[in-house]
Amino acid sequence: MVPKISKNTLTEADFSLLIEMAWEDRTPFDAIESQFGLSESEVIELMRSQLKRSSFNLWRKRVTGRVTKHVALRSKLVTRAHCPTQYKHK
Repeated sequence: MVPKISKNTLTEADFSLLIEMAWEDRTPFDAIESQFGLSESEVIELMRSQLKRSSFNLWRKRVTGRVTKHVALRSKLVTRAHCPTQYKHK
């Protein structure tokens, strides 16, 4: 198990990566927890504090009930945390 990381010890780069991972459809909350040690509810709390209210509301609407954000709900065919073309710099 990954040690719990205090939100106070996260760097600006960590916040940026965490928010990016939270916005991505295929990155499950379990992946965020394994990398940063933050539970889904802690990610929600962090997103609420870091995003503008309208952006937070859009994000919550987007991830609520999205099966790819929860490993237990996603299809066994989804084996990646990102799409094949993501992170390919041209």
